Amino acid sequence: MNISKLGLIAGNGRFPFLVLEEALKRDIPVVVAAIREEASPEIEDFASRPQVSFHWLGLGQLGKLIRLFKKEDVRKVVMAGQVKHVQIFSRKGSDSLMPRVILPDLKMARLFLSLPHKNTQSLIGGVIQELEKEGIQFIDSTELVQPLLAEAGVLTQRQPDSSETRDMDYGRPVAREIARLDLGQTIVVKDQAVVAVETMEGTDETIRRASRLVNGGRLTVIKVSRPHQDMRFDVPVVGMDTLQVLQECNVSALSLDAGFTLILDRESFIQEADRQKMTVVAESSPPHD
Repeated sequence: MNISKLGLIAGNGRFPFLVLEEALKRDIPVVVAAIREEASPEIEDFASRPQVSFHWLGLGQLGKLIRLFKKEDVRKVVMAGQVKHVQIFSRKGSDSLMPRVILPDLKMARLFLSLPHKNTQSLIGGVIQELEKEGIQFIDSTELVQPLLAEAGVLTQRQPDSSETRDMDYGRPVAREIARLDLGQTIVVKDQAVVAVETMEGTDETIRRASRLVNGGRLTVIKVSRPHQDMRFDVPVVGMDTLQVLQECNVSALSLDAGFTLILDRESFIQEADRQKMTVVAESSPPHD
């Protein structure tokens, strides 16, 4: 990958840290645009590195983001880390749905009002289009961390039992349909029945809601990619924080899409899953565009 300088739009979680660390290992200068409402404050620790130009930006500062990257002569950008759906969308008043930002700038406001659909996919896709109009190219968000993508097979020591296998076989087609409808990418299943479907609250809260509904009974979680997953953003991610939620909620089996799901801190993740006697299965998914 030939990159003279990389722009990093940093959301929440460990993903942006891993991308930043890998870029620096490869001696690629990085211009970090950390989303104030989402990114961990600890990411600012990289500001002292000689190859890092660090900036905090509000969620609605699209014009400022474009000016920053143009000023820094950034031609390629990676987007890493989630921006929660509920962070993007929030009711303001009784009958309006607008981005939940302190002061959306003019470019962001115009973009939002021009979108035919007001979902996360449309909004982030619109942001990408706006930057690409300025000659700023978004690259595959997994480009620098390919070894973290789940490979097909059972990733843990324990194989799924017959009940977990039935739940996964039942749930995967349902999860793919939910993802196709752009509602979410995770469902929770028990005894071949869907207990909870992810919407704006995100994966962790979906799992917690399912656990409450079954009073702590054993659960299977299925997380999939979209039918035509755009690898530039919102790639499915699991990590140690996810594993903690799974343990708290008595999840015994986790199903992922091979080749389209990042497992952050992979070695530690698998070791801890084994310690918890959990089974983690990565299934080959249908062809993606």
